[in-house]
Amino acid sequence: MEINENKLKEILDEQRNEFQHFMGIMKEDFDSKIDLIGEQYGTIKEMMGTIAEDMQIVKSDIEFIKGSLRKKVDYDEFQALERRVAMLESKVRK
Repeated sequence: MEINENKLKEILDEQRNEFQHFMGIMKEDFDSKIDLIGEQYGTIKEMMGTIAEDMQIVKSDIEFIKGSLRKKVDYDEFQALERRVAMLESKVRK
């Protein structure tokens, strides 16, 4: 088969068209993957904001519980107080 200038031009045009079509498909695929990454980043960013808010709530709850525990009497102190009240009640009854 003899290749003349017109045949070569025809072959090159066909190859260029196929290459451009292939590059268009690759671009669409790349764009869709970039969009997906963007969506995932947005979701992760939202989740991190929610987690930060939840952690603030947990911290404030812990501070409240800690403060409440400081005000409470421990078990040994409670038993000693019970004994003292029982002794005082027995003295009052006599």
